[in-house]
Amino acid sequence: MCTYCKGEKLIESTTTHVVVLPKCTIIIRNVPCMECVQCGERYFTLEVSRQLEKIVQNARRASNELLITDYDYVA
Repeated sequence: MCTYCKGEKLIESTTTHVVVLPKCTIIIRNVPCMECVQCGERYFTLEVSRQLEKIVQNARRASNELLITDYDYVA
């Protein structure tokens, strides 16, 4: 169930996740998610959320100004 619109149907999908930090922007493509068919709100599983956090932490250490990557490539 969607916590935003209370829609009852979520489908498997992918999305692009963008994180903007003070000195770095991180774009992660093809991130698996569940998407509400009614409003389009997207949700990540705990496993995906943890992987996204790892990607962000690694990007911070790399000191890149811009990082564009594919979720499947780094997961």
